[in-house]
Amino acid sequence: MGNRFASGKKAIAECDRCGQQFKLKTLKTEIIKQRKYELLVCPECWDPDQPQLMLGTFPVDDPQALRNPRKDTTYVTSGVNSAGNLSGGSRDIQWGWNPVGGASFSNDDSTPNYLVIRTYIGTVTIS
Repeated sequence: MGNRFASGKKAIAECDRCGQQFKLKTLKTEIIKQRKYELLVCPECWDPDQPQLMLGTFPVDDPQALRNPRKDTTYVTSGVNSAGNLSGGSRDIQWGWNPVGGASFSNDDSTPNYLVIRTYIGTVTIS
């Protein structure tokens, strides 16, 4: 038993979008949201299926919490810094803004304050 349709080697067809003539074999089926439509379009008019239209189609699991977390032990194991003070490891925060450091002026001893402010005043002579 033979094929039910002719091979269409030399068949001419119109693009359903732009209306120009092309060989039937060069036209592609339009797919929207993973569904084939009866539109045959030329390679210039053909758009791949847009992934944003498939939101909600596939399950997405994006967990934020860690299983079996461990505490940060680098505060003790990091050693001494160049000033001879105990380094804070990953929590070694040296910041300052009105007043510089800030931790020594409050009851918060968790953030060490090794900041020292130095200022210089000079003169500029314009000749």
